[in-house]
Amino acid sequence: MAADHPIQRRGVLGLFAAGAAGLPLSHCDDTAAWHDVDVAGTSPSLRFTMRRAPDGKQVTAADYRGDIVMLYFGYTFCPDVCPLTLQNTGDVFSRMGSDAKSVRFLFVTVDPGRDSLPVLAQYVSQFGPNFIGLRGTPDHLANLARRFRIAYSVTPASGGNPIEVTHSSAIYVFGRHGAARLLVPSLASANPDTNGVAADLTRLVHERPSTLGWLERLVS
Repeated sequence: MAADHPIQRRGVLGLFAAGAAGLPLSHCDDTAAWHDVDVAGTSPSLRFTMRRAPDGKQVTAADYRGDIVMLYFGYTFCPDVCPLTLQNTGDVFSRMGSDAKSVRFLFVTVDPGRDSLPVLAQYVSQFGPNFIGLRGTPDHLANLARRFRIAYSVTPASGGNPIEVTHSSAIYVFGRHGAARLLVPSLASANPDTNGVAADLTRLVHERPSTLGWLERLVS
């Protein structure tokens, strides 16, 4: 039997549309302004296959269903942007209190040549249990970065010049079912809006499933 049935999916959507007017809305504050950039409906859902530090287990986005996920691309040898981003994210988590237990920060290395799983594990452990290192093949990394339009480059050392790595500082935030919700442009500054990010994440943690969210889970 085929894995996907477009006709059946359209049928479910049609039935839902016909009866949606009679269903109560689950939240009434969806129009409230976010502190970060709202990307719901304009960015793709979370999808990846990578190895997790420290155990080396192959994981996918499905392993983090039920959590609020922050996705960031960086590398452990980064001298400034990455450690500052993770440090400031740790401050965000401290402001969230117990709600931070529902958030996972996925640190995807763009420098797998140097960032082995043990190196990744040691690095992310400095920032707390919410931080998880991910290492993929060059193809997996390129596909994931392309999916979210994240720019990065690794120029090997040559002619006496050291290796040079560049990467975006943006952080994508996904809801409990993997849908893209927010984009945090950067936390790599001396005075980031950690209160605003904490408020947005807390809002997502406590967000009740919407009727549309229920439908997404049914037909996905």
